[in-house]
Amino acid sequence: MVGPARPLFVLFGSSIVQFSFGDGGWGSILADLYSRQADILVRGYAGWNSREALGVLHHLFPKDSANQPSLVIVYFGGNDCMLPFPSSKNPYVPLSEYVENMKKIAIHLKSLSEKTRVIFLTAPPVSYNLIKEKMSEDHAERRTLESCRKYAEACKELCKKIDVKCIDLWSAIQKRDDWLTSCFTDGVHLTAEGSEIVAEEILKVLEEADWEPSLHWKTLPIEFDIPIELSP
Repeated sequence: MVGPARPLFVLFGSSIVQFSFGDGGWGSILADLYSRQADILVRGYAGWNSREALGVLHHLFPKDSANQPSLVIVYFGGNDCMLPFPSSKNPYVPLSEYVENMKKIAIHLKSLSEKTRVIFLTAPPVSYNLIKEKMSEDHAERRTLESCRKYAEACKELCKKIDVKCIDLWSAIQKRDDWLTSCFTDGVHLTAEGSEIVAEEILKVLEEADWEPSLHWKTLPIEFDIPIELSP
């Protein structure tokens, strides 16, 4: 532990989280903004679904930890909604199970401390043509806009019921006119432009939330903002 202790933000999810510290990634945008205010910790696992996340939840977020996160941003859904291949294993999770898994994740995270805040990110849209070009036609047939929409809507409804902040990436990304070609590297994973949208939506929630204390970067204290006298 490097002191003094700062607020801890944990990014928890699948590849959208794992790759978020890549060039121009939304995790790196947050880390840059909060560089002297909070520690941004990445717990991302490419290819994972909500079922696998639930299996490690208590290991990653133990209730007896002395340093509980101030914020956990959770993203699962893009793999859960991938339609199953008929003859091979894939990360598909039925919608009802996905909702139940996400509910359990939220309940556990909210129980970590009175000050732990949670934000869920919905499944984003996908670009069929890019998936077909960069992966395969089979993958493009399995990752559909309609399936992403269903899981995104289910995530939004769950968040309303359990009082968790939710960012609708499925809608936010599609507000950009050229999203099909500009927001994804391969039809699924985010470009810098796509990550910028994610970061903007997160910062909007942090600014508008009536949390005490506020977790928006403009309100958090800056570490060692006032010069200190160093011991000889």
